[in-house]
Amino acid sequence: MTSFYPSVSRTQLIQRRHQLRRERQIKSLQSIWRALFLSSLAGSLIWVTAQPNWIIRKPGQIAVDGNQLLSAQTIRSLLPLTYPQSLLRVQPDILASYLESQAPIAEATVTRKLLPPSLNIQIKERQPVAIALSPSSNLRKSNLATSHSPSLQGQAELLDQQGVLISMDSYKDIQPPHQLPTLKVIGFSDRLRPYWSQIYQAINHSPVKVLEIDCQNPANLIIETELGKVHLGPYSSMLSEQLNMLDRMRELPAHIKGSEMAYIDLKNPESPSIQMTKGKS
Repeated sequence: MTSFYPSVSRTQLIQRRHQLRRERQIKSLQSIWRALFLSSLAGSLIWVTAQPNWIIRKPGQIAVDGNQLLSAQTIRSLLPLTYPQSLLRVQPDILASYLESQAPIAEATVTRKLLPPSLNIQIKERQPVAIALSPSSNLRKSNLATSHSPSLQGQAELLDQQGVLISMDSYKDIQPPHQLPTLKVIGFSDRLRPYWSQIYQAINHSPVKVLEIDCQNPANLIIETELGKVHLGPYSSMLSEQLNMLDRMRELPAHIKGSEMAYIDLKNPESPSIQMTKGKS
């Protein structure tokens, strides 16, 4: 019977075994060199980062970007860091979360920089839109919008568009051209917070300037405007409609003296009325 398999000589078999042995040796050497390279690289990184140069020694090594109202010094003071601090031990995500837990800061990103060793903090501040005062505050009639007196710190709070209260102390270093907001809110509470964003949007776009919002009574939102005091009743989706009706009453001061009018009643914007002071009809 004729064989269909090619004959292989003993010499060819020996050469084939030698070739396979060399290939295994090469692969083994490659694995050893790869392991040595990785070990050397890891050791170098450990050695480099363990050097004293990779240390945050002072707040000045922390750069702050994105701040407009808060000073860089104020933001650095909020960080839970002690100095000197190894750059490797700094946890950027934890620092960012901590900053975001502070009322003046809405968003924060912290990154490490090796050369030179430093931290970079990118922040987005909460923008105050109103000054929140307690009902008994003696600052209600003071000019908070242009004053930076230290005596005001701690006696009032700032309010952002989302209803977050911010300590006035957070902005103690605020300087022109950035000024405190002019709108005052009396008696702000958790009860009003879910609706505050809508209220502020309506007030901010009001054709009639609103100076103060008194929300002490949940059944009657009272605003102080350039036309006088206005009673709106409980907050509802009719607020923009009520403010538009107020705009249509701009000629009111030409017909009624301010001293004769107690307030404008806009609880029903389709049927506005005027409450006169005692002795007037």
